[in-house]
Amino acid sequence: MNGRYSHIVLGLGATGKSVVRYLMSQGILPLVMDSRRNPPGGDEIKAEYPQLECHFGGFDCRSLVQAKQLIISPGIPLDTPEVRVALDMGIEVIGDVELFARAIADRPPCVLAITGSNGKSTVTTLVGEMLKQAGLQVAVGGNIGVPALDLLQHPATHYVLELSSFQLETTNSLDCLAATCLNISEDHMDRYSDLEAYRHAKLRLFEQSRLAIYNRDDELTKPLNPMNNNSFGLDNPDGDEWGITDGKIVHGSSEIMNVMDVALLGTHNQANMLAAMALADAAGVDKASMAKVAEEFKGLPHRCELVAVKEGVTWVNDSKATNVGATLAALQGFSDYLGDIILIAGGDGKGADFSTMQAALKGVSKLITLGRDGDKIAAQKEGAIKVKTMAEAVAKAHELANSGDIVLLSPACASLDMYSNFMARGDDFRHLVEALDEQQD
Repeated sequence: MNGRYSHIVLGLGATGKSVVRYLMSQGILPLVMDSRRNPPGGDEIKAEYPQLECHFGGFDCRSLVQAKQLIISPGIPLDTPEVRVALDMGIEVIGDVELFARAIADRPPCVLAITGSNGKSTVTTLVGEMLKQAGLQVAVGGNIGVPALDLLQHPATHYVLELSSFQLETTNSLDCLAATCLNISEDHMDRYSDLEAYRHAKLRLFEQSRLAIYNRDDELTKPLNPMNNNSFGLDNPDGDEWGITDGKIVHGSSEIMNVMDVALLGTHNQANMLAAMALADAAGVDKASMAKVAEEFKGLPHRCELVAVKEGVTWVNDSKATNVGATLAALQGFSDYLGDIILIAGGDGKGADFSTMQAALKGVSKLITLGRDGDKIAAQKEGAIKVKTMAEAVAKAHELANSGDIVLLSPACASLDMYSNFMARGDDFRHLVEALDEQQD
């Protein structure tokens, strides 16, 4: 190592690269470390900044304890031994979102932030589209698409940020105009000691917001301390709350639109729409702009995405359901569906408790499981069918489904035991479904 560095970037990838670029723009030359020998973006950032010193293949504790500030990637736990040593010595450890917060600290509150176990990307995208429809200058990113610091390169009056629990662990001063926690269910139990620790990480967001918008249908999303708040839910709202009355989306006593005119599938997406509208309202978006987006937005890929209707069977790709809560939300969303539901689930459960699926699985006519934890999910429903590949799962579902049924890929698990990511899993499902036509006479 060449001398002492005041700032050290821990972890590369898209976030790490954005941190390096931001620090360099501020006249700060950081040291970059990554536990991986060939981290993504390593060659690119070294070519961009030849003067940059990089240490790959581990964290050098001697350098860490001499730094003034460590900027850590969300994927690196704070209890990593080398990081813990630095924390114990009083060295500041923050993430890219905290750097972003400090960069805009002199501006009036202009951030709308979204966290939760499921639905974050959908709501973040919806809010961004509603602000654009209203003619506001908006930049969207964070845990979705563009890293937060890269958004500073674009002129914007408002920033819409999706934030994960990992990012919120290292964020302290994000002064949000409004923020929401959509839902809380078991996820990342391989990183958190229990559900309450995970919840506390999520709800750190409310402590950094002028208005907290929680989910009335999920007690765990309520702010931990008294503060300015509002709520959304699928029931009749009280006062100034957001909800559904007589088939209409309403804000208090004010009607926004008919629920039937919302393009997204499922009641869980109705809840997502309510949350998005509540956030957009905090930014001054008019009802007409909200309704127009709701009528036109058909959803993001791999999130209850309609793949095809073949021989009367509806095929839905919900590969983004990487935890139990997401799959339960999807099943609840289709609970009023008149046909049978054939569910394809399984993958890497990340230590989740699948017994919480038993009640919801009673509404599933056939369960097909695959992947590392497929057997654990199969154990929750009598007569479950175990397969080894997605091709087998799609073929079996095709064999079982009748006109009017839904085949839903909603794995309740991460994909890394079989695929590079959830997108690759969803794409495989889509391609297999599309190929069904070719197999028929």
